[in-house]
Amino acid sequence: MKNILGVFNGKFQDLDKIKVSPLSRAYTFSDSVYEVIPFYNNKIIAFEKHINRLSNSCDALNIKSNISLCSDEILHLISTSKLKNGYVYYQISRGVDALRSHIYDTSLEVETFGYIVDYQFESKDLKVSLCEDIRWQRCDIKSTSLLGNVMSMNQSKNNHCDEVIMHKDGELTEGGASNVFFVIEGNIYTPSLSSNILPGITRELLISESNKNGIYIEEGKYSVNDLLQAESIWLTSSTKCLGQVIEIIGYETKIELNNEVFQKCNKIFKNAFLSGQLNNNII
Repeated sequence: MKNILGVFNGKFQDLDKIKVSPLSRAYTFSDSVYEVIPFYNNKIIAFEKHINRLSNSCDALNIKSNISLCSDEILHLISTSKLKNGYVYYQISRGVDALRSHIYDTSLEVETFGYIVDYQFESKDLKVSLCEDIRWQRCDIKSTSLLGNVMSMNQSKNNHCDEVIMHKDGELTEGGASNVFFVIEGNIYTPSLSSNILPGITRELLISESNKNGIYIEEGKYSVNDLLQAESIWLTSSTKCLGQVIEIIGYETKIELNNEVFQKCNKIFKNAFLSGQLNNNII
């Protein structure tokens, strides 16, 4: 792809010029982790939180990375791009095998890869479907091993949906690329963090900012039946912001479009998101 700035192992160049070995463990085993770091109005959103999560993901997989160097590469992508709004995709993989092997050589040299694109952050209305959570058991690690998500989300797309909300035996986990919030009788709920749920940055920011504004969000275990009783449902992520669910395909719901509680939370998030309170200046 032309005119997209990328970086691979410290070398900055156009994305279409970057070449990766077919024996990269990112390619053969999804033995890699990643982050999506958004920036808006020339300010990075929660940069340290994203970097800390990237570091935690590396630690969980025992990938020995230089997080400081990775941070510098992300900042360089943003500062040289001249983009006002967008995000950086950044990936760290264990390295390249001499020959494909489940057991990795501990002396492998870590690979880093990233790119930056323009993006307009907008809250969009979403149609979703419900599906069984078929992913692996360590979804708290932001790994590139996302085939379960891909399968479920593309099946959902075939049904003219924008996203999925997943559950394990009826217990809610998260969206295909997002966290889930819902409202019952004016109270806000979201599944508590576990090995089946990614600790979303937008999720964390929304809970924190809402609490500061006197709106408490309860974290716990909830069922599909709970969700179907909700008067408002929304999904959060670094690129979705707060996306209001307007329909669950195949189910009757009690969803109220533009619910007052959702509107309050969306306003709180947008004010913080746009004001720079949660942001880091680009340097």
